Amino acid sequence: MKPVRPLAAALAEQVLVLDGGLSNQLQAQGCDLSDALWSARLLADGPEQIEAAHAAYVRAGAQVLITSSYQATFEGFARRGTGRAEAARLLARSVELARAAGAGADREVWVAASVGPYGAMLADGSEYRGRYGLSVGELADFHRPRVEALAEAGPDVLALETVPDADEAEGLLRAVEGCGVPVWLSYTIDGDRTRAGQRLEEAFGLAAGVDQVVAVGVNCCDPRDAGPAVAIAAEVTGKPVVVYPNSGEEWDAGARDWRGGATFAPDVMSRWRADGARLIGGCCRVGPDLIAGLATTLEG
Repeated sequence: MKPVRPLAAALAEQVLVLDGGLSNQLQAQGCDLSDALWSARLLADGPEQIEAAHAAYVRAGAQVLITSSYQATFEGFARRGTGRAEAARLLARSVELARAAGAGADREVWVAASVGPYGAMLADGSEYRGRYGLSVGELADFHRPRVEALAEAGPDVLALETVPDADEAEGLLRAVEGCGVPVWLSYTIDGDRTRAGQRLEEAFGLAAGVDQVVAVGVNCCDPRDAGPAVAIAAEVTGKPVVVYPNSGEEWDAGARDWRGGATFAPDVMSRWRADGARLIGGCCRVGPDLIAGLATTLEG
């Protein structure tokens, strides 16, 4: 069902379960994500697959669904010959599909419109490095049109996610000013630093006094790094913490395959809750089964 409370009000009352990785669920459904637009391609070519993936997480117990707009940008769509009006329509569709998937649930389901980093548009892995050679102002100018299109579609929150660089976080926070939608800010990290090498205390500090930011945290990172980051985010900002790490497996770019074993363990999440986590879920390679286990753990 559509939420009756703003997300910030819900976070003051309870811990919410996020969904897991959208791409791995789409692949499990047989979708080909080899295109540079990744899952965003299906906004045009297979929207029913996106809605089905969201629905799988709703059945698993997710209370917040993150849209398929992570890699959806006006620039990326333009490379496929898609004009701005149609690209804006596809961005809005990402919100509509998530909303439709949650409509039949017997509980409130919030929709978070994903705003991925500049590097996601490049589709070259640079979202895990940052330092694109652009100024904060240039990054704000890049993100603002997509932010405006997504905000107009009526999500409950904008997820500024997988941000590798504090400079890009500053640009994103400028881009969302005045859009009328609350946001969360989530970095991808390596140890106790952003992927670009900034200390997490400094990176989280950018959001400390920004009322529009309703949660701060990390995603798309090793679960072992996520725990310490939760405590830092809570201490620095005093805000609810959002945390959704990867499975713990590592991507081998040469072999284009995942290596190692999964370390994502739902029972660990209860410790994160004690440290201030209020939005907890999974990112890459975390599927509905793990989210179901997480939901059960948090309920207990």
